Amino acid sequence: MKSNKIIGALWMVLTTICFSLTLTIVRYIGTDMPATQAAFIRYLLGAFLLAPFWLPVIHRLLYTEKKQSEKKLLIQRNNLVFFMMRGTIHSIAVILWFYATIHIPIAEVTAIGYSIPLYVTAGAALFFGEKMKYYHVIALTVGFLGAMIIIRPGFQEISMGQLAQIFASPIFATSYLMAKRLSFNESSIVIVGMLSLFVSIAQVPMVLFIWVTPNLTDVIYLGLVAFLATTGHYAMTQSFRLTPMTISQPVTFLQLIWATIMGVYLFGDNFDIYVILGGAMITLAATVIAYYDTKTHHYQSN
Repeated sequence: MKSNKIIGALWMVLTTICFSLTLTIVRYIGTDMPATQAAFIRYLLGAFLLAPFWLPVIHRLLYTEKKQSEKKLLIQRNNLVFFMMRGTIHSIAVILWFYATIHIPIAEVTAIGYSIPLYVTAGAALFFGEKMKYYHVIALTVGFLGAMIIIRPGFQEISMGQLAQIFASPIFATSYLMAKRLSFNESSIVIVGMLSLFVSIAQVPMVLFIWVTPNLTDVIYLGLVAFLATTGHYAMTQSFRLTPMTISQPVTFLQLIWATIMGVYLFGDNFDIYVILGGAMITLAATVIAYYDTKTHHYQSN
């Protein structure tokens, strides 16, 4: 229905606002504590926020009734191990993302982050056996060129912040591919909740070595980050449920617009036309993949 598509697009607009505000707050408080610690506190608060959803999962794993089959119990415990693996991988990406957000303009963080769907596409072909079609190759090439326009190697010095976000993107993509596998037998809210739990656990050893006692204001801000990020992920899920990717994917470009405006007016970032151009190319590449994949799936279903 047309109304569902409009509502789905509005959910994606809310997603872009939540994620842009998340970037802004992290950038604002970033100089007061190490990136690893900020990431740890954010995910720990997120875990508490979603505890009502993941606690029943833990209970089910620990106190499975004997009448359940051994096969079902084995699948559940394998999922727990997979949750742990994903939390460890995702925590590395999050630390890199926090570092990038603190050290480079938030518009640049956003633009480079648009490459994640492209890595997911390539990973799905490698690990899930999904066929790589000609438009995938063309779109991935355009997306790569867009990333090169953003960082402009040879024309400017590539900063550590840029490198952090460049490396974070494929690691995030790996985490999302793992989430796709988990989605076969776990709900979206449980996957998000368990992610917050195990990212927090994975970061404990690193945080112990660099811990700086945070002030109450920073903790409150990170709590707000946890709330906004969780809301953003929920809104994104709702958008995907109601609206084809061909509609929702172009709307994500709004996040780059919000990030650019906030970066310029709140932090004095320079307006960089190359970041806008590169981000637009990466968004276009992801949209093309979404369009043709949706079209192909539609034909196969009929």
